[in-house]
Amino acid sequence: MSPSRVLVLNSGSSSLKYQLLDMRGGGRLATGLVERIGEQTSRLKHACPAAGGSREQNGPIADHEAALKAVAEELAKDGFGLDSPELAAIGHRVVHGGMFFTEPTVIDDAVLTEIERLVPVAPLHNPANLTGIRTARALRPDLPQVAVFDTAFHTTMPEAAARYAIDPKIADRYRVRRYGFHGTSHAFVSRETARLLGKSPEEVNVIVLHLGNGASASAVRGGRCVDTSMGMTPLEGLVMGTRSGDLDPAVIFHLARVGGMSMDEIDTLLNKGSGLFGLCGDNDMREIRRRIDEGDEQAKLAFDIYIHRLKKYIGAYCAVLGRVDAVAFTAGVGENAAPVREAAVAGLEGLGLAVDPEANAARADGPRLISPAGARVAVAVVPTDEELEIAEQTYALVGSKPGSNPAAPVNNS
Repeated sequence: MSPSRVLVLNSGSSSLKYQLLDMRGGGRLATGLVERIGEQTSRLKHACPAAGGSREQNGPIADHEAALKAVAEELAKDGFGLDSPELAAIGHRVVHGGMFFTEPTVIDDAVLTEIERLVPVAPLHNPANLTGIRTARALRPDLPQVAVFDTAFHTTMPEAAARYAIDPKIADRYRVRRYGFHGTSHAFVSRETARLLGKSPEEVNVIVLHLGNGASASAVRGGRCVDTSMGMTPLEGLVMGTRSGDLDPAVIFHLARVGGMSMDEIDTLLNKGSGLFGLCGDNDMREIRRRIDEGDEQAKLAFDIYIHRLKKYIGAYCAVLGRVDAVAFTAGVGENAAPVREAAVAGLEGLGLAVDPEANAARADGPRLISPAGARVAVAVVPTDEELEIAEQTYALVGSKPGSNPAAPVNNS
């Protein structure tokens, strides 16, 4: 029998998240996180549902190579070492694939070169993703390694949605266009929403609202993305935990010319010092709601700005899709913050949107409807599972070819 396990790696600049999944119905075998890589206070948290236990180790982990070796040791303790013949492939989350990568891709040197070429449009993410890939390849050079791109799901956007209104020659020269992100989540949730409605993805138009510290919306028609809120970078779109979202570009010129701020300072402000955090000093929605309940006006204003932007995108995507079958909330805030869901659709009854207060407030696992019975548009809460999506895409590509390393299916358009 061919190998059926896939190790999913998500490499950040100072972190490494991982999950080991059995694609023949065995579920999650192990999960974990290495954080503060490169510091004296590094920490590895490992859980093995299959063995019913968890472990934690603290102490310096010098780099990603050391981190992955530490992960391999933890997996080996549970009988799931990287040298296991049951391991079919390693799937890597890669944030930016540009227009070059439109599907999961087996990694070779040419693929690595192209991912590196995209670093200028993803300077915060692609370098870390590359580090994780190179480390894993060095440890298991014989094993297929697959890149699954955050941007791939959004490459189906029509040019009218993907293009900015600037000189096309300049845009093409510098790869300036709307790419979108969180694609694995939007793909997974849109499919799960269709399943919840008892229909195939091709039959359903869905607005997906991925609301976490990073937040994005997408309009999905018949299983294909036709618009999304994030753009060339993850900065565009909704109000987020620390990112501003949509902004008049002239604000940047103003801050530089009048405020005397450098480009790096403005970049830091908009990506790390804005959004909910910039508005009220908190980027945790639970804390913001607590402050609102205590009468904090600054927290209330931040919440109102967040909801106003969210509501605008819901309305816009109703117009883009023409017919909407469902609106799906997902990710940390979308799955857990009932007040956000209620406020986001309040006043949109004319678009067929409403939530049932009791269903919305109820805590439950798994996909569920929170709209009233007979509602014209279903409102759903659909937990996302990006790691499962990456594992499924990885296994679909290499699972039928155990031990092989097929040529990378790169789209050169």
